[in-house]
Amino acid sequence: MKKQTVIVTGASSGIGLEIARYFLDRGDNVIINSQTESKLQQVYNELGAGENLAMVAGSVADKAVGEKLAKTAIEKFGLIDVLVNNAGIYENKPFLEVTEDYLDRFLNTNLKGTFFTTQSVIPQMQKQKDGVIINIGTPLVYHAIAQSPSTAPISSKGAIHALTLQLAAEFGKDNIRVNVVAPGLIRTPMHDESIDNNAGIHLINRIGESQEVAQMVHAIAKNIFISGAIINVDGGMGAGHNL
Repeated sequence: MKKQTVIVTGASSGIGLEIARYFLDRGDNVIINSQTESKLQQVYNELGAGENLAMVAGSVADKAVGEKLAKTAIEKFGLIDVLVNNAGIYENKPFLEVTEDYLDRFLNTNLKGTFFTTQSVIPQMQKQKDGVIINIGTPLVYHAIAQSPSTAPISSKGAIHALTLQLAAEFGKDNIRVNVVAPGLIRTPMHDESIDNNAGIHLINRIGESQEVAQMVHAIAKNIFISGAIINVDGGMGAGHNL
């Protein structure tokens, strides 16, 4: 397979870290990003701090961070083949308690972070006449759960799903592919051991693992005929649940 240069946002833990590791282990160049520099430095060292790895700290809610990620990829590796917009935040809060500032947190990090980081890499992909953007969404966009009131983050993720289709349409002529990977409930450091009590949210009645999401992201990056797709890695959650 062609060696690719891959940007992964939100890569200091959980799904993002596993995606970065998965590409690195298979010989690709990777630029990792996370908001907290000290934590990102630890991950940089954990991943081997090799010549095929670079890091850019900062919140993707800041448009300049996306621009720096693109610049770093081009200066260090000469190309931008893959952008994985993984950075995002999620919380539960009843709809009637959502304030404007609270909603803005999710719109800024999840939607604007994805929007403007993508805007930063598209010009280079147009020059290459090749590239793929993989946005991390959620099946909760179309599978609402009454016990999980999360209108603010889900509104931002729904916008990312819609943005994905529009980008795929606008830049298909440039051989730029844009897709969503929508994970179910995944075992990450943001959850405690009680996460397994929620296995029934998936048809296969178990919690997902970060590597299973990374496998799909990698497969989409390497398959040049997938675009405009929303692909669930969710144990069947988008289709139903195990009562």
